[in-house]
Amino acid sequence: MLFRLNKLSVSGNGKQILKGVDLKINTGEIHILMGPNGSGKTTLAQVVMGNPLFKVSGGMLEVLGKDIKRLGADKRAKLGIFLGFQQPVEVPGVSMFNVLHKAELAKSKKQKAKSKNSGNSIKNFREQLLESASSLKLADDFIGRSLNVDFSGGEKKRSEILQMLALKPKLAILDEIDSGLDIDGLKTVASVINQFKKDNPRSSILLITHYERILKYLKPDHVHVIVNGKIVKSGQIALAKQIEDGGYKRWLVSEI
Repeated sequence: MLFRLNKLSVSGNGKQILKGVDLKINTGEIHILMGPNGSGKTTLAQVVMGNPLFKVSGGMLEVLGKDIKRLGADKRAKLGIFLGFQQPVEVPGVSMFNVLHKAELAKSKKQKAKSKNSGNSIKNFREQLLESASSLKLADDFIGRSLNVDFSGGEKKRSEILQMLALKPKLAILDEIDSGLDIDGLKTVASVINQFKKDNPRSSILLITHYERILKYLKPDHVHVIVNGKIVKSGQIALAKQIEDGGYKRWLVSEI
């Protein structure tokens, strides 16, 4: 098993947000997490990545059988966890290429910063990054731009996917990666995610979304519904269709 939450409880700003979440993700699976606004979806993503603004008050958080609750975000990233942000932060003066190249070096177990092959390594990494950018229909100069500065909404979402392609995580958490994308952008992003899974069959994805529309292009293994800080229902892709047609009313009523 790649990832497991067991009775995970989390608070933030003095309020309990997650109230005993159970979730298991096996190697190579795609899971979808859906829920109404304020249900705890983004909090769950932030907690898994190690955001210190949230406090884990109980339960287990494991990756590859290892309890990671005490690990910082950098160490979690080195374990192979990646978070595609719902609202990416702008970083003026730091290019996309430099961010990803530094991240690539940091995760490498055998760094040789001044080796004779370092120039070739940088060249190869740039070529791979340009190829990935092209698959996302991003211009060649995109990787030289300051991270997320003056990016359109769609560019910010594609930027997160580009980072996933470059870092090849074991667990990619994509927080509303489909919001702000037009239909062509949605098809492009979904196609690239599918290709990523083919190229990295042991990687798993937890995709957080409000909408069923991206699931027309992806084939998830499991769909989960989170309401009021608890996962109240799990099922197959048909569950997402039920939500699209009827919303979350049946679970909201049961939580009152």
